[in-house]
Amino acid sequence: MKTFSLEVLTPDRQFFVGQVEFLILPIIDGEFGVQAGHEPVVTIVKPGTLRYRIDGEWHFAAVTSGIAEIMHDYTVLLLSAAERPEEIDVARAEAAKQRAEERLRQKASDQDIVSSKAALARAMARLSTRQF
Repeated sequence: MKTFSLEVLTPDRQFFVGQVEFLILPIIDGEFGVQAGHEPVVTIVKPGTLRYRIDGEWHFAAVTSGIAEIMHDYTVLLLSAAERPEEIDVARAEAAKQRAEERLRQKASDQDIVSSKAALARAMARLSTRQF
């Protein structure tokens, strides 16, 4: 199977650099699949589960918002954060989820609502990725 270069970068680390067979990333409209030879695209990444396949084996990561540059032979993801399932602190993610849900129930300002929804999305991404 053909491969392409994937680079996943966050402000504090090079999360992943290597050859992959397939990539599925969370975007605003749902999920976006990438294989070698893909048409060039730039898209927004939303919080969710990133999946990539190496030698037939799937790998998972909880990711937050960012951007993706997809080219024929490489993809670069610039993300706020990325965590492997074993790196996720479930208690911390649950606490963040509860705080965000409480802030949303309080019907605060529009800015607080946007911030709380983003925090809730990040927490839910971590919790759902932890299952893998």
